[in-house]
Amino acid sequence: MSLFVEVALPVPMRQAFSYRVKEADLDKAQVGVRVRVPFGRQQLIGLVTGLSQSCDLAPNQIKSVITFLDHEGVLPPSLYKLTQWAARYYFCSLGQMLSQALPVALRKGAEVEAQQLQVWRVTAAGQEADIDLLKRAPAQRKLLLALLETELSQDELNALEQSKTALKALVERGWIECIERRIESNLSWRDGLELDETPHQLNPEQAIAVAMLNQQQGYHCTLLEGITGSGKTEVYLALLETVLKQGKQALILVPEIGLTPQTISRFKRRFKVQVAVIHSGLTDNQRLSAWRLARSGEAAIIIGTRSALFTPMRYPGIIILDEEHDASFKQQEGIGYHARDLAVMRGHLESIPVLLGSATPSLETLQNALSGRYQHLSLGSRAGAAEKVRQGIIDIRNQPLKNGLSHGLLNEMRIHLDAGNQVLLFLNRRGFAPALLCHECGHLHECDRCDAFFTVHQSLGEIRCHHCGNQYAIPRQCHQCGSTMLMGQGVGTEQLADALAKEFPNYPVVRIDRDTTSRKGALETHLNAIHKGEYKILVGTQMLAKGHHFPDVTLVGLLDVDGALFSADFRAPERFGQLYTQVSGRAGRARKPGTVLLQTHQCDNPILRELMHKGYGEFARGQLEERKQALLPPAWHMLLLRAEAHKAEDADAFLAQVAQLLPQDEQCEIIGPMPAPMDRKAGKFRRQLMFQTKTRGLLQQAFEQALPQIEALPLAKRCRWSLDRDPQDLL
Repeated sequence: MSLFVEVALPVPMRQAFSYRVKEADLDKAQVGVRVRVPFGRQQLIGLVTGLSQSCDLAPNQIKSVITFLDHEGVLPPSLYKLTQWAARYYFCSLGQMLSQALPVALRKGAEVEAQQLQVWRVTAAGQEADIDLLKRAPAQRKLLLALLETELSQDELNALEQSKTALKALVERGWIECIERRIESNLSWRDGLELDETPHQLNPEQAIAVAMLNQQQGYHCTLLEGITGSGKTEVYLALLETVLKQGKQALILVPEIGLTPQTISRFKRRFKVQVAVIHSGLTDNQRLSAWRLARSGEAAIIIGTRSALFTPMRYPGIIILDEEHDASFKQQEGIGYHARDLAVMRGHLESIPVLLGSATPSLETLQNALSGRYQHLSLGSRAGAAEKVRQGIIDIRNQPLKNGLSHGLLNEMRIHLDAGNQVLLFLNRRGFAPALLCHECGHLHECDRCDAFFTVHQSLGEIRCHHCGNQYAIPRQCHQCGSTMLMGQGVGTEQLADALAKEFPNYPVVRIDRDTTSRKGALETHLNAIHKGEYKILVGTQMLAKGHHFPDVTLVGLLDVDGALFSADFRAPERFGQLYTQVSGRAGRARKPGTVLLQTHQCDNPILRELMHKGYGEFARGQLEERKQALLPPAWHMLLLRAEAHKAEDADAFLAQVAQLLPQDEQCEIIGPMPAPMDRKAGKFRRQLMFQTKTRGLLQQAFEQALPQIEALPLAKRCRWSLDRDPQDLL
């Protein structure tokens, strides 16, 4: 009997590939297992999606499976169904979607179940050794003391960031050794939940929200709309207590790695359970161990960023998305899936509740809540004794600015700092200056591969393009006229932090952006120092705006937000509203009253006025109405086709042909082809085409019909093109 398997491979072709099963492997063939197969000149790992007794290919065309890597399916049926649904929804191949759902180590062929665990322990000689011999080797001493307390796995050792040379030296002394231990699953948390701290007393609003959420059975999606500082995390903790007591697991998604350390410590403080952490800052093996703990049911709580959405749970209980509005839940490279939308679908497939929490819900979620598709709960008052924030606008028209700061803001800063409080300044532009200007001829140094200016990074001694990564040493002479009078134009976080250190020499300044937190553990170190009060002035980009709790910050200043009010992207007002509200929410979170000041040239801007007088809730509802009238998402549904080519006419011609293949009537609209807001990037011209429909089903149907014809167009090979369903930005 011949047996063939259909295999989904991580390649863009939207099809499965057939392979013959060798005689010896007949009993191993089943749907969902990983196989290693030949593909062209290479070998790839894919998942079996089907079995059949026959194959249409000629016998000389069909190759055999090299090896079967598993005894049973890697993903539970619900996650397998989720990837199938997502592959269809995002118009990509099942193989590409399945590879998103598996940790990198499994895609490379690692074992799904780890039978043995490497553990480090102190030897008999190490137990008797005189620790004073290590006085002059502090790293060895620290490591030995840690191991004398308890045995540590390799992952735990990595997490402690112990020195590798110290480890090697102790092994050479014969004081520590690495042994193999058989892994036993520990599910003791399911027998009875222990709390490490007494839960806080909930206020009436929080108590009502928890009571309503606890009543739910099976799948429900709920929006928890709570103003910043209203204690949403406390609601999550109270809800988790119920879920964990039922012996079920919880998956908590946060938008950025920066938010994971504080979320983890908050949950670990409350519950005496194993917490698995999954984000891109970990090694492949660390992510695999966390994935295994979640799959086996040992980890009661799984906390992670976007990709953790696909983590299997043996006892699924609840999915919580904190800051659900955040754009980083949408993947930008490769398959542009949205973790929020897939989380809702996963809850549906696993029959478990999904909770979306935010102070500034996205318009998509808000519309679903207002139309009754989601349950809608609100928290309108700040938790504890926190008061409402005082807001003010500083009109900087015709005012002299000192490194981007007005006199009014500097004076206010002085008052708050002298009172012993912390001040946070938000500037969403890293680097020293956003452009390099020649003082004689006015020439601005532009990236030779993009339609963008070089950013000056003074401390690195270079100019760098933040769009394509192109970089050069800071030039000594103007490229246009040869003058040596070059200066940074505008202010970036680096320049602002330098200027503040000179302006306020007695108050330490910390800068938090992608440049200062790129090293592992740097962000946590900075945040801990802020909490201890070591820094008084905090300067940062969006990284500082999200979810952090700084009890001593009483003044928040927003600098140079005018650019955010004028953007080619229809989501710009919504994004600005969210950003303003989130940054403002960092002020006055404890017993001290907070103040928020915004510097602008546009103090009469209606968006700004509405936001400050009515708050985000009413502002967002007004934005929803505007989108309905303009037939824009979420009222209509959008698919964005991007094309880039060395010749602009190739990208234009290709998208014009695509437009011919799509329907256009009262229910379907085509906009474009047109240049992207940044016309040229990394040496290529970029064009885009928007396809919008009144219903989601219509978009799916129309595009599924057109896709094979689009792929067959000869021009498709002359440019790089991609699809973005429900795009989050048009850049």
